[in-house]
Parts: sequence; structure tokens; C-alpha cells
Amino acid sequence: MIRDVFSLSEGHQTEPRPKLSKLGFDTRHAQEIIYQFLLELVRKQPPAKVLLEFKQLFIDYDSSSGNVEVIKAISNLIFSNNENDFLHTLKRSCYILINNWDTSRNYSSIKALVDLFSDLKINKRTLSPALSRLRAWLANFIQGQDYYELKLFLAKYGYSDKAHWSSRYTSYLLVPQYTNLNNPVEQREAARALSKKLKDQFKFDLAMYTARSQSPIHHKDKTYKNPTGLGDDVLRFIKMIVVKRGTFSHVNLANIFLEQTRNIKYQDFKYSLQKYLVFSVDNKDFVEVLNRQLSEKLEVLYESYHEQRINEALILRTSNKIIDYLTTEDQQEPSALFILLLSQGNHLTLVIVLLKIILICPNSRTHLETCIAKLIKYYADYSEDECQWVVNFFEVFNITFAIHADNVQYNLIKMSTTSPDDQSEAALETYRVFSQLRECVSVDAEEEGLPQVDEGREQEAEGKR
Repeated sequence: MIRDVFSLSEGHQTEPRPKLSKLGFDTRHAQEIIYQFLLELVRKQPPAKVLLEFKQLFIDYDSSSGNVEVIKAISNLIFSNNENDFLHTLKRSCYILINNWDTSRNYSSIKALVDLFSDLKINKRTLSPALSRLRAWLANFIQGQDYYELKLFLAKYGYSDKAHWSSRYTSYLLVPQYTNLNNPVEQREAARALSKKLKDQFKFDLAMYTARSQSPIHHKDKTYKNPTGLGDDVLRFIKMIVVKRGTFSHVNLANIFLEQTRNIKYQDFKYSLQKYLVFSVDNKDFVEVLNRQLSEKLEVLYESYHEQRINEALILRTSNKIIDYLTTEDQQEPSALFILLLSQGNHLTLVIVLLKIILICPNSRTHLETCIAKLIKYYADYSEDECQWVVNFFEVFNITFAIHADNVQYNLIKMSTTSPDDQSEAALETYRVFSQLRECVSVDAEEEGLPQVDEGREQEAEGKR
């Protein structure tokens, strides 16, 4: 049975007041007629019929015996001359169909829906003022953010443009869609679900690649492709992240920090937080720059709370602000501190600082991922060669947070005797990485027909053969 996405989403909302257009039309009533028509249509009719009706309504603006009331509702939206209301209606209508087709795994119809807009002949002349206005709005839709966000959903079905480097980070590009409360609830639900699926798939692929690429036995049945953009260097990079264990692991340091700062005054907390973020960072230049830049900002941050005891709300607000300082302060362009730190080649160090923030304040993760999405979008107009330095940062970020996820565990096993403090490249070669997936990833893996394995045990078994 196809999930009733629309009715489920609306079940928890209060009855809105009628929204009247300048001509006296009840805009919300017109929208409800359209939504209910499409929901009934996608439940009962084959996709080809649904696509035809959708095209007749929103693109051709053509009536038929079965859509008289609906074409009248669309006419009311066009005559009210409110482009925002129309585009919101169009966008929500798309996601009603997408969510229901996704539930029934009818992925080709979702692609066909998105493709409807790419073949539009919106420049064709018409004598109809209403159709002329509709085509102008459709042109704006195609060139705007809404259609860009719609095309992101094709990543789930293997239809996205894999040639562009930003497609590797679609899971982050989806985050602003489900955090934006102005988006239709269907869009937010779909974006959240797809983002999680893509993250879990990346974690699974990374774990499988890590396991099989180190295996002494060649697996003829499956070839696990490297899901990162780092090439063969990814194994060495994973070892660099995982090698920090024991008393001074990032998780342990975060727990110690939270325990030591419990109930202290906010001003003292900010001072301790800055020391925590640079603790165990070996790069003196990085520490100097970060201390200088952060000190100036933290000193005046929420000054009115200086004498107040620290609480979760203050930790969250402060963490979000530091994330802004380190990524994008205006949520559009990279911050000066972000550019300065990366220009010095501090990709991993910056990512570790961001990780340390999330370890003391997990609720800041969505905000961090939103900022990362803004940065990806900012640099997406450049080729990968032109902005390789920032693409490297995104790769490091993606891998680091996958390794420190709750549903995957990486460990290093020493294959020869070296100093435990030796993290040189030669010393890292003496280690092998063992990855172990937990059950929460297996759902998506099962959907794709992938094997359910404990990577650590599989590698251990192969090493004994």
C-alpha cells in the first residue's frame, strides 16, 4: 500500500485561517483542492496517467473532463498574481508525488517528473495572459533554488550528475531543505530520509572498501569501489584518524571537558572551551591563529550571561556560533577564518576542531551540516581543479564524521612492533584497519541487496587463512 504522505503530514497541524488573495479568492482552499486531487490520483492511477495530468495542470494549463475543479483552483492562483503562492503549490505537489512513488519504489517516474521541467518550451508565444504568466513563473522555478533542490533527489536513484564533484556530498546539500521550516512538510520529510540514507550508504561503502582493500584474498564476486575522492590515500588517512585512542581520544577528552565545566560560570566556560578546542593540536601556527581569532569573538559573545551558570542552551548557542566563525558567518560565503586556516593546509586539524565541538554538543550537528552545505554550494560553481583545496576539506570532513559515527566502529591492529606514539607514515603502514558495522546501517544495506557482515571478524578470519 502506498503511504498516505499528505494526510499523515497534515494530521498534526491546526486548521489555518483562510488566506484571501487580492481578488478575494481563498488561496489555501485552492491549494487544498490541488493537493487532494493529486493525492487521490497517485493512489489510484498508473504513473503515466499521473504525469499526464500533472503536465496538463501545471505546464500546459489545459482542462480535461477529470480536472475541471482543479484547473479552476490553479486559475485562481494565477489570477491572484502571487508567484510565491503558486511556486509553493507547485513544489509541494511535486513532493506529494515523489514521496508516494518513493514508497512504492517507482523511481523512474520520479525522474520523469523532474525531467518534465527540463523539456519545457516556455518561450513559445501565446495570446493567453494567464498562460503567459504561468510560463514566466515556470521559467523562474527552473532557474531557482526550488528546482535545484528537486534535482538533488535524483541522487537516490542513480540519475544525478555524477560528473560534478559536489554530487559526492548530496547528503549535506539536502540538510538545508529539511531544516527550513518554510519548505512543505513533504519536502522536509523526503530530504531528511534521503540524507540519512546517503550517509548510511557512504559509511557502509567506506567500511566495505576498507575491509576488502586490505584483504590478502581477492574477492571475485564483488569489487568494492572507493567511495571517497582521496584515491589510495584514504587508507593512510583513516589510520591517521583512528590511531588516536585511549586516554586522549577525542571522545574521552570531550567527556572530561563536560565533567570539569559542569555548573561553572559562562565566562569561565568560554575560556575553558577555547583551551579544549586546541588541546593536543601539534600545529603551533594553527593554535596561534585560532586562539587569536576566537579570543576576540568569544570575549564579547553573550556578555550578559557571563555570571550565569552554564546550561545546555548556552552550550548549544555557543557551539553554533563557533561553528559559524569556523565555516560561514553569514550563511552564504566562507568566513575569513575558514579561508585563513585552509590556506595554511590545516584541513584535518580544522575538521578535528569541528568534531570536538559536536562531541560536547551533539545537537549542533545539524547546524554544522547546514553550514557545510552552504560552503559546498558556494564553491559548486568552480571546477574541482579550481577549488581542490576546499574539496579536500569536504573529503576529510565526510570521512572523519563517518568514522566517528555512532553506528560504525574502526580499530587499528598493529602488525609489527613500533612505538605507540609513532604516527609517521612508515609506522602507520604497520597497522591494519578493522571496521565493524552495527545494525542501524544494515537496513539500507539490506535494501540494496548488500551482504550483512561484521567487517572486523571477516578480516580477522582472512588473516588466519
